[in-house]
Amino acid sequence: MRPVWRVGDVRAAEAGLMATLPTGALMARAAAGLARRCALLLADRGGVYGGRVLLLVGSGDNGGDALLAGAHLARRGAAVEALLLSPGRAHADGLAALRAAGGRTVAKLPARADLVLDGIVGIGGSGGLRESVARLVARLGEVRGRDGGRATVVAVDVPSGVAVDTGHVPHDSDGRPGALRADVTVTFGALKPALVVGEAAAYAGQVELVDIGLGPWLRATPALHVTEVTDVVDGWPRLGPASEKYNRGVVGLATGSATYPGAAVLSVAGALAGPTGLVRYAGSAAAEVLRHHPSVIATGRVADAGRVQAWVCGSGLGTGAEAVAELRTVLAAPVPVVLDADALTMLVDGSMADRLRGRDAPIVVTPHDREYARLCGEEPGADRVAATLRLAAWMNAVVLLKGSRTVVGTPAGRAYVNPTGTPVLATGGTGDVLAGLLGSLLAAGLPAERAAALAAYLHGLAGREAARHGPVTATDVAAALRPVLAGLG
Repeated sequence: MRPVWRVGDVRAAEAGLMATLPTGALMARAAAGLARRCALLLADRGGVYGGRVLLLVGSGDNGGDALLAGAHLARRGAAVEALLLSPGRAHADGLAALRAAGGRTVAKLPARADLVLDGIVGIGGSGGLRESVARLVARLGEVRGRDGGRATVVAVDVPSGVAVDTGHVPHDSDGRPGALRADVTVTFGALKPALVVGEAAAYAGQVELVDIGLGPWLRATPALHVTEVTDVVDGWPRLGPASEKYNRGVVGLATGSATYPGAAVLSVAGALAGPTGLVRYAGSAAAEVLRHHPSVIATGRVADAGRVQAWVCGSGLGTGAEAVAELRTVLAAPVPVVLDADALTMLVDGSMADRLRGRDAPIVVTPHDREYARLCGEEPGADRVAATLRLAAWMNAVVLLKGSRTVVGTPAGRAYVNPTGTPVLATGGTGDVLAGLLGSLLAAGLPAERAAALAAYLHGLAGREAARHGPVTATDVAAALRPVLAGLG
């Protein structure tokens, strides 16, 4: 898991490190790393020598980083121009270094540049870009490089205008974003929330982390963690000589109905792709489940299903009296439970509160934004991590808040974000597949928060794999889970 740090913690770490270094050394480290990444990008567009670079320079240290990086590139033969957005407040040493290296300032947006460095606002900014700067940023698409394509935009530390600690992107009254959209973000010392979560993550593009020696000084608790492929590989249950279908875990699914048999089929498909040795299905879609998945043991109701190590409940179950009875039976079982879709709807009126409070075994709930709003009475809002943690604390459950950057939160205040999300998963039934996979991981013995993080990661990879072959359905996502897992080794 890669840690992600809040602005205040990064600032404190920078202050501690700078106290041990000569004046300007930390900025010089950052600028050198930034220049190296920019040189690689220029190499892909005809080379550094003769390349054209535009610096958008604000008034803070972020602008200083851009100016010093520009000086490095100018010394390698690039034609570097700096557009000073606050000319009287530009970083003096950075500007002097740029001019000494042969760079120059310009008064307006040029027509030509291979690379644009966004040094407008760094991690200290708030409230989005001011209107005049937002208009300038909106015109960056007009700037063209040597090859005729649009300029590559590189954000310095974070894309200007984003809310760094939350990942929120402010918009004006007409819906226009008040932030710059980058192709690449070169960030210094530590990942920040806006680079990995919320709408801002899409504005960051490809994120490159430059080591400036900050690690030992980051002593607070991270804001959240990003799941990595090594977490999946290292955390996946292994088979051994003594493995058999029961000790690998048995997962039960109370999903689907006569009205929505597909939800049962899809959730079972997700569970079968997981690590458990046996899947039990309980519900009125048993015949359809067995037609698609003959290895499953199917019964008509939860009470007749037999022993399981985890339950998945809700996907396509309905909300009538029979569904309510099944959910109550699931919640009475002393095993981990995944509550999805219709199960969440049945929680809204509070009639299940006694069953929730009386449970010792873990609960994982998997709402999308509308389901979150029904549970909480409000939308997740600008800070999706904080929203996830509020619901987790209120329900005493692990919450998997679905979205393009799915967030997992725990009652203890730990949060994880999934980097593999893709818009192709925004289609009916993919959440059913996710719920089944998550239940299988729980039944195999993984802790609830780790099971949720790993399931979201694999689900995203499966969506990406399915998209390689054309338009995506939930069936495609379920089918892609096995090759994705095989590819992870």
